[in-house]
Amino acid sequence: MAPMEAPSAPLTFDSPASLPLRHRVLFTSGAFGTSNPALASVLVDPSAAAPRRLVAFVDSGVAAAHPALGAQLHAYLAAFPGMPEPALFQQVPGGERCKRSHAVVDQVIHAIDAHRIDRQSYVLAIGGGAVLDAVGYATAIAHRGCRLVRMPTTTLGHDDSGMAVKNGINLGRKKNFIGTFAVPHAVVCDEAFLASSPDWSWCGGFSEAVKIALLRDPAFFAAIERDAAAIRARSMDAARPVIRRSAELHYRHIMLGGDPFETRSARPLDYGHWLAHRLEGLTDGELPHGQAVAIGVAVDTQYAACAGMLPQADADRVHATLRALGLPLTHALLADLDTVAAGLEEFREHLGGRLTLTLLRGIGDPVDVHAMDAATLRDAVAVTSRAS
Repeated sequence: MAPMEAPSAPLTFDSPASLPLRHRVLFTSGAFGTSNPALASVLVDPSAAAPRRLVAFVDSGVAAAHPALGAQLHAYLAAFPGMPEPALFQQVPGGERCKRSHAVVDQVIHAIDAHRIDRQSYVLAIGGGAVLDAVGYATAIAHRGCRLVRMPTTTLGHDDSGMAVKNGINLGRKKNFIGTFAVPHAVVCDEAFLASSPDWSWCGGFSEAVKIALLRDPAFFAAIERDAAAIRARSMDAARPVIRRSAELHYRHIMLGGDPFETRSARPLDYGHWLAHRLEGLTDGELPHGQAVAIGVAVDTQYAACAGMLPQADADRVHATLRALGLPLTHALLADLDTVAAGLEEFREHLGGRLTLTLLRGIGDPVDVHAMDAATLRDAVAVTSRAS
């Protein structure tokens, strides 16, 4: 009988991975003016070994408000040496409808293929957060990743979602179920686009500024509280510092917080978002994200007060500030709280691990919890509804 062979020694390769990624965000005004070098600074590549091309996709609502945008982009690309060749300027549907199926994703992928957009060329996405999500997802999976330049056109895109390193589309009523983490080549926030956004969109973006202020900066919250009426009236002098401070706080958390791809269970930037995402899904996207976040922040803040964690006076300040910004505190769907509360399990699945929610012990004093009491949540919804 042949002798038994000795088992081979185990072999393991195990090394931390640190990728040389750069996340550039620029704030400017009049980005397509030929005297403004901001966009050119992220499109000119002196090291490029071959000609580069650019395809642009614009939110249909933005295109309607800016009918000369395509011509302006072409003129801009021609005005600076070393710019990519424009290959396509195409509209895509705006709002959550562009995330309801793979239609926009397929449109972008086929355009990348047809116009020979390689990994050194560019996809330019111009629009609200939903358009940036869908176009960004397509860009991340074509060639396993092309260069994406985001140009958010809403307050929400400028003060929050434009800073993120993720994108995706929805699966039925499950928000952002399909997607990737991918750092964009650059983000260019052009203040000029904000003037054409409708009032609901303008106001909606400031819910994320309130959220990040509650988590990170009590003085920042006090400034929003003080200037809320002027912000709602669309004073850029009042809004600009709020937008930029919110963007900075989101950016710093994402890039310097040690978890840009959200591998942990705790996601403090999603304060109020378990409810926001559930309401967006139940309304098939008819409730805009900013307004849904306002409701989520209002309810979760009141929950902490009802649970004895947060002084009621602090919760009252939050509710008053949201109202002054023109944002809602409640929704008719909250009458069926059992259905709405099922969003807690969806939220847990989306994060992975055990349920982890951020609540407040004070303004600027967040704490993680791992459960919500049904009776306390019902009380919080009732109080918030009366405060609206």
